[in-house]
Amino acid sequence: MVQGIQRRQKRYVEVISRTGTDGRVLPLAVVWEDGRTFAVDRVVDMRRAASLKVGGTGVRYICEIMGTRTFLYYEDPLWFVEEKVPPEEPLVIGG
Repeated sequence: MVQGIQRRQKRYVEVISRTGTDGRVLPLAVVWEDGRTFAVDRVVDMRRAASLKVGGTGVRYICEIMGTRTFLYYEDPLWFVEEKVPPEEPLVIGG
């Protein structure tokens, strides 16, 4: 397990995308639930694949966003990411 990450969960997100004349969908930006928008700097790979961490299948895009590689999945018509969930703070009693 990666330090500082307890688990991952499926998080549906809004995606700004472009559909080409050939029908290919290209993600341009991911919009988080609080309104923050993250531009997709580059799509490294695109193929049908399953998310082994959170479940679900569709087209998996390996994207570079702010210098970090991220998996973005398109389950037509929805998009999702494997959101990192931080560990819960331990409960301290009588401290």
